[in-house]
Amino acid sequence: MRNVVKVRIYPTTEQQVALSKAFGCARWWWNYALNLNNETYKATGKGLSRQGYNDRLPALKKEFPWLAQCYSQVLQSVSLNLSRAFISFFEGRAQYPNFKSKHGKQSIQYPQHVKLLDKAIKLPKIGDVKAKFHRVFDGKLKTVTVSMSRTGKYSASLLFDDGLPKPEISSQGKAVGIDLGLAHFAITSDGSKFDNPKPLKKREKNLKRKQQKLSRKQKGSKRRAKAKRIVARVHERIANTRKDFQHKLSRKLVNENQVIVVEDLAVKNMVKNHNLAKAISDCGWSEFTRQLKYKAEKDGKTYLEIGRFFPSSKTCHVCLNQIDSLPLDVRSWECPNCQTQQDRDVNAAINIRDEGLRILSLGTSDTAQGGNVRPKRGRKSSVEAVAVELGSPVPLWAG
Repeated sequence: MRNVVKVRIYPTTEQQVALSKAFGCARWWWNYALNLNNETYKATGKGLSRQGYNDRLPALKKEFPWLAQCYSQVLQSVSLNLSRAFISFFEGRAQYPNFKSKHGKQSIQYPQHVKLLDKAIKLPKIGDVKAKFHRVFDGKLKTVTVSMSRTGKYSASLLFDDGLPKPEISSQGKAVGIDLGLAHFAITSDGSKFDNPKPLKKREKNLKRKQQKLSRKQKGSKRRAKAKRIVARVHERIANTRKDFQHKLSRKLVNENQVIVVEDLAVKNMVKNHNLAKAISDCGWSEFTRQLKYKAEKDGKTYLEIGRFFPSSKTCHVCLNQIDSLPLDVRSWECPNCQTQQDRDVNAAINIRDEGLRILSLGTSDTAQGGNVRPKRGRKSSVEAVAVELGSPVPLWAG
């Protein structure tokens, strides 16, 4: 089984210059190879393979001597990643590959010849780079991806393979249904409600001031570049706050339950509502469900998504009576059939859990939307917390 750990690295000034050159060579080769593939396809109707990219590297290194200063396997990794990007595009799992910009996040990949020292990482043609290890997995080091964020912070993602098989998935144990929302980020079937941290809304005024200062700076000036890093730092803090909350909450839910059932949400369609688009994007539901899925699979637990058209909110979980309509502003309602007072979110979470258990009892994990898209070739990989909890209040219908 493969595991990834991300660590901060602190290169010296000379090492930063060497990494910048490596980033530039890798970015240039990606854009050159992508353009070459596009032109070849227009001329012949066929694209280039990974080997087709690599065959052109020796001649390019003679034409552009600076390209030879980059570690050869870094450029070969770019060829591999570009070929995989095209495979994912043709199999419907990703969009068409884009050209890379020097203004965004930069990264390079080392497939081998990297050594982990006591407090450093030895990279080819770079040297010993100081690193802070907070954890290290047992197993063989497969690849190392070095990246630099927009704020100028360097990190290394270490991929380990311990040689152990994935644990068998089991559904024997406690099951929980999770309903995702805006006022409360997550509501579970046992009545627990987790407050929404709203990281963007809390820093929106600060972000606005920083962006206004950036807009007043002259384009191409050093002060504008400094202002861009300040804005990027605010965005980074927002993203880190959101990610920290999601990791803690997903870990808590996976640790406490054996079967986790959520609703498949069409987030891309939901953000078309301009009144709620910013609030929905601030939640990060897709990333949260992704974390739930990989953590559950890693621990041998069952993760299941039910169809997005399942009427979880409008169905009474006591008598299964379904009402005609339920506006968003109605947070509690009384069932006309059994006169049970329902909390909208808790009732939805219970119905999600029961629907997931019903699907599991049938011996299938297929949902109404047809399941996940699986790759047709190559590696068969899937498309890996204590939150501020409000407690487990007694549901209104229990009183």
